[in-house]
Amino acid sequence: MGKVVWLYEILVLLILVSFHFQVDFSLSFSSSINSTHLCLPEERAALLQFKNTISPPNYPCPIFARKTNSWRESTDCCSWEGVACHKVTGHVIGIDLSENCLYGTLPANSSLFHLQKLQWLDLSFNSFHGCLTPNSSLFLLQGLQRLNLSWNDFNCSILSAFNQLVSLTHLNLHSSGFYGLIPSEISFLPKLVLLDLSGNGALRFDNHNFNMLASNSTSLRNLFLDNVNMYSVAPTSLLNLTSSLNSLSLASCGIAGEIPSEIFRLPYLIYLDLNENYGVTGSLPTSNWSSPLSLLDLNNCHFKESLPAALGNLTQITSLDLSGNSFRGQIPDVFENLNKLTTLEFDGCNFSGQLPVTMLNLTELVHLGMSNNRLEGPLPHHINGLQNLKELFLNGNRISGGLPSWLFTLPSLQNLELGNNKLTGPIDDQIQFPNAVLQRIVLENNEIHGPLPSFFFELENLTDLVLSSNNFSGSVKSNMLSKLQKLRGLYLSNNRFLSLSSSSNDVNYTFSKLSSLVFSSCNVRQFPNFLRTAKSLYTLDLSYNKIQGAISQWEAEGWEQLSTLDLSYNFLTSLSQFPGKNLKTVDLSSNLLQGPLPVPPPLVDLLLIPNNKFTGNIPFLICNLSLLHVLDLSNNNLGGIIPECLGNLNRSLMFLKLQMNNFYGKIPDSLGTYMVKSLDLNDNLLEGLLPRSFENCSSLEILNVANNNLLDTFPHWLGHLPLLKVLILRFNRFHGPIHNSTAPSSFPKLQIIDVSHNELTGFLPTNFFQNLRGMIDVPQFGISSPHQFWMRLRDNQGGYLTYNYQDSVNVTSKRTEIELMKLLNIFTAMDFSDNLFHGHIPEELGELCSLQVLNLSHNSLTGPIPPSFGNLVALESLDLSSNNLGGEIPSQLTNLTFLAVLNLSQNNLVGPIPHGKQFDTFENDSYGGNLGLCGFPLSKKCGNNLQLSSTSFTEDDDSEIAFIWKLAMMGYGCGLVLGLSIGYIVFATLKPWWLIGITCGSRHQRVTALNLFGMNLSGTIPPHLGNLSFLAWLNLGNNSFHGSLPIELVNLRRLKSIKLSNNNLQFQRGNPILVWFLRRTSEHVFEW
Repeated sequence: MGKVVWLYEILVLLILVSFHFQVDFSLSFSSSINSTHLCLPEERAALLQFKNTISPPNYPCPIFARKTNSWRESTDCCSWEGVACHKVTGHVIGIDLSENCLYGTLPANSSLFHLQKLQWLDLSFNSFHGCLTPNSSLFLLQGLQRLNLSWNDFNCSILSAFNQLVSLTHLNLHSSGFYGLIPSEISFLPKLVLLDLSGNGALRFDNHNFNMLASNSTSLRNLFLDNVNMYSVAPTSLLNLTSSLNSLSLASCGIAGEIPSEIFRLPYLIYLDLNENYGVTGSLPTSNWSSPLSLLDLNNCHFKESLPAALGNLTQITSLDLSGNSFRGQIPDVFENLNKLTTLEFDGCNFSGQLPVTMLNLTELVHLGMSNNRLEGPLPHHINGLQNLKELFLNGNRISGGLPSWLFTLPSLQNLELGNNKLTGPIDDQIQFPNAVLQRIVLENNEIHGPLPSFFFELENLTDLVLSSNNFSGSVKSNMLSKLQKLRGLYLSNNRFLSLSSSSNDVNYTFSKLSSLVFSSCNVRQFPNFLRTAKSLYTLDLSYNKIQGAISQWEAEGWEQLSTLDLSYNFLTSLSQFPGKNLKTVDLSSNLLQGPLPVPPPLVDLLLIPNNKFTGNIPFLICNLSLLHVLDLSNNNLGGIIPECLGNLNRSLMFLKLQMNNFYGKIPDSLGTYMVKSLDLNDNLLEGLLPRSFENCSSLEILNVANNNLLDTFPHWLGHLPLLKVLILRFNRFHGPIHNSTAPSSFPKLQIIDVSHNELTGFLPTNFFQNLRGMIDVPQFGISSPHQFWMRLRDNQGGYLTYNYQDSVNVTSKRTEIELMKLLNIFTAMDFSDNLFHGHIPEELGELCSLQVLNLSHNSLTGPIPPSFGNLVALESLDLSSNNLGGEIPSQLTNLTFLAVLNLSQNNLVGPIPHGKQFDTFENDSYGGNLGLCGFPLSKKCGNNLQLSSTSFTEDDDSEIAFIWKLAMMGYGCGLVLGLSIGYIVFATLKPWWLIGITCGSRHQRVTALNLFGMNLSGTIPPHLGNLSFLAWLNLGNNSFHGSLPIELVNLRRLKSIKLSNNNLQFQRGNPILVWFLRRTSEHVFEW
């Protein structure tokens, strides 16, 4: 709805500009009715012949839409609908057959083109198809002035023959199916006033032909080229356009480069649209900008400079859209003279500061969009304008303070969105005469507290109330909702002091339009009775509550239309049947459900029932769910064999999670389908071979069969699967060697491999490691993981709902088994531990520069630790313990500045332990059982080595004295700013362990990397981190930080990688740090 007003403005203007000749046309029509002259017989015959050549349309068309129904031989053709005649001569001079359900071709000798006196021809909005040929009689109409062929499907290259229409003033080919290079001959129309080629995405202009058009078309006033390919046109070519231009529309045409500021100063320009040209840069005029502009649209361009005060000179402007640019600074307070402004869109422009007061005093404004900026400060207590405002979007900013009462008393306001800000305080419940036309209130993700204001429940036109993630308190009862008969969506999740309760007379209230109820994390203890009357309920989310007992048929009585049901994380114990027959998304995760598994409705495409207590077998009727994409039955007490018939879902099933149950027998061959992306069968009692049918799973990304009784050799035949990223075979009985594959494409995408606790033998496979491009190449990081499944469901109000399912996998990292979810796309690990491998560790392992976890422990490996391991710059955990390795620890390992866990114990290593960087943080247990090692941290000193300790302390690592010493050394070694910044951080979090994982640049001695992964840190992220201006890598993952990201992080201009996963941080939509870093993700890393 946010663009409705804006689109309406454009539509009106386009109609006035592009089709205003229809006014003249209609005048000619009316004048012909009073004409004393009958139309000429030959022209009537030509029109009737044309009518007979047109086929009926191939789509439904109302009879009254066909103007040609009035064309009869017995009547004067000048009286026919759609025909205009000259009032003196009787010649047909105008044809308007627009929107006439005409279907067919326009042959070169069409009788329509025999009307030699024709001046206007409008065939728009029909279904004409087939090419116009250069010898078409159309191009012989020398008197034709206006030609409109828009919204047809000619599907052929645009012709140079249009230049023969020398009298043409208006040419409209909008969305007509022409393609190819626009010929230079189109510039040979000396009288052309309007040219519209928009909507033909296969048309293109080169720079030469556009320059000819701009230079030769001196009469041109209106030029529309939206969606035309103009990648080859230099923006400076626009300067060749006539200064008399009224309208210029180049939306989504691919033009790139700096737009000359002179374009904005054209003295007669009323309409300028450059939206969706992402490569367009430039700046708006800072002076001498007095223009008649009525519409200016620069949405989603790349303007960066500050918004000039000269904007206040555009006194004729009615629609201004600068959304999606990267302006700097504040919005100038220059709106006092823009009294005609009705639409103002500044969404996502990077503006800071407060809202200009003069903007809020505009009286004609209908739509105001300021979402996703950095606007801050409180809203004013009083304003003098916005009487006509219908839509106000301020979500995704930093607006603070309370909500002023005028927000709820603006007489025309229908849509109010202030979500994702820093609003506080209670809402004044004493507001008199609240706005009765309010339809949508969005205040989610703020810090508003206190009871819900009672006047909310008096707004009889309210359709959506979105108050999630605040601190509202009290109880919502059905009688409070009784007046909201138009309510469609009620979103109150994550208000921990708010509850939902029933009234004594719930059944007396009817909520016939309520389609979405989202009440997660709100202390709900039972199903509200009023839901039985919500006959249109489409989405129900009561997750993370305290609902106990069973889901009975009585409670689900009103849920027949239900499509999305989320009751996860409650205390439900019984489910006799699924509610309704139209369920598509079901999430009952983490309850206490027991008994046999009920069969879901036939339309389900996402079924999540993990972490319950279901028993028995998988019902065979599940195999009939032909739309099922995700089936998660993990961590229950299900048993029996896995049904072979699950293979019937080969055209839909993408995620199958059956882990942590009691399934036994063989893995069915039928599971090897081309659609499946993830197979999780681990922690069962499965046996036998790994099905060879799995080599047909061309979409497979995750295969996890850990903790079973499989007896097989290593599945090298999976190596040709192009997308396989995760292979986990641990705790089975895989045996024999891993053969050296000579195929260069073997396991090309593999990022995680775990074959630990098996019986594999032989040498570590050199060629196998060299093929692992997923561990060699730096991954293409981004916010979304390929193991996420987004369901886009159309709701019953015409909108869309999305449901996100994220796959996960357990790996052992840093001595702890962790679950990977959001990190799965960018995590890399190799675990070959607890097998029977022997021989040397190949040097080639050092080529896996993206590897983060490497475990080769508990084998029979010999020889030295390869110095090439110093190239594993991403490594965070290295375990080579319990082997027979010898020689010295390579000094190159000190290059591993992200290394947090090192275990070299129980080997035959000798010599001094390297010191510096991460190695100064490891303790004795990293080296135990190597009698030949010496140096820190061991008590055994090296004979000829000089100890680099000027002072000794008896205090432990967390003592205050040791801590101050470390701060002082850090300030000395890496600069005073670091010492002060980290000092503040450590004092703020009371965690001296932050000193681990600091890396300084060798040249400038500034901190370049800070690795604090898994340090059990808590609190908010200190803003002083923003002082580390040379920081390039920051890892704060796997801690307990909460709150939002401090704005000071935008000062880290050199930052290439920031890892924040596995915390309790809030990533609000529009957060400037999030927006800032997402714009850099094509070349940088962002884990969250």
